[in-house]
Amino acid sequence: MMRELLLALGLADYSAGAVAVVAAAAFIAGLARGFSGFGAALIFVPLASTMIAPALVAPLLVVVDVVMSAGLFPGAMRLADKREVFTMLSGTVLGLPLGTFVLTHASPVSIRWAVAVLVFLMLAVVMSGWRFHGKPRRPLTVGVGALAGFFSGMSQTGGPPVVLYWLGGPGHHATMRANLMFYFGLSTFLSITAYLVVGMFTTTVLGLAVLVGPAYGIGLFIGAHMFGLTDVRVFRAVSYGLIAATGLFSLPVFDSILR
Repeated sequence: MMRELLLALGLADYSAGAVAVVAAAAFIAGLARGFSGFGAALIFVPLASTMIAPALVAPLLVVVDVVMSAGLFPGAMRLADKREVFTMLSGTVLGLPLGTFVLTHASPVSIRWAVAVLVFLMLAVVMSGWRFHGKPRRPLTVGVGALAGFFSGMSQTGGPPVVLYWLGGPGHHATMRANLMFYFGLSTFLSITAYLVVGMFTTTVLGLAVLVGPAYGIGLFIGAHMFGLTDVRVFRAVSYGLIAATGLFSLPVFDSILR
C-alpha cells in the first residue's frame, strides 16, 4: 500500500522508512515552531538531510511551513513591531539570492557540514545565555537580516541570527514571538520567489510535502497550544536537547549507520 502511494507521488527512489524519518523530523520541527516561533529549520534540515538531499529539504520545508503555519500569521501581524520587521526583511532580500546560489551549486555534503556547524555554533551561543543587548540600529538590523537571508536561501536556517539579535531586546516576550513569526512568514514568501526562479519546486518536493506536511501541521498545532501553558525553562531544555541530537546525527560521518 505504502509503496503504491510512493509511486503515485513520484517518490519511487525513496523507501517508506526514509519518508517516515522525514515525517518524524517534521513533527518535532513543527512542535518547536508552534511554541516559540522559530527552531523548525534547526531541527528539520539536519535530520531530513540524512535521508534526502539538502536541495530538496529546503524547498520542502518552505512548502509545508507556508501551508501549515498560515493560521498563525494574522495574530502575529497584529502584535508585531512592523517597522522593525520590515527593516530586518530589507536585509533578507539582499542575502537570500546568494544563499540560494550556494544551495544550487555547492555539493550536498558541503551544505550538510555547513548546516551542522551553524547548528552547534548557534546552540552553544543560545545555551550560554548570551544575547545582543545593544540598541537596535537600522544598519545593524539590515546586516543581521542579510546574514539570515543567506542562511535561509542555503538551507532555511536563517533563524539563529535573528533570534539572538531580537531576544535580547527590552520588548515583551509575546511581542518578540510575534516579530519572529511575522518575519519568518514574510521571509518564507521571499524564499518561494527565489526557489521558483531556479526551479526548485519539483514534483518530488511536492510529493514529499503531501506525506510529511500533516505531521508538521500536527506538531505546529500542539506547539502553539503549549505556548503559555508549559514551563518555558523545561521546554527550552528539551528543545536544546533535540537540536543538539539532530545536529549530531545529521553529520555525514554517521551516514553509514543511518542510511
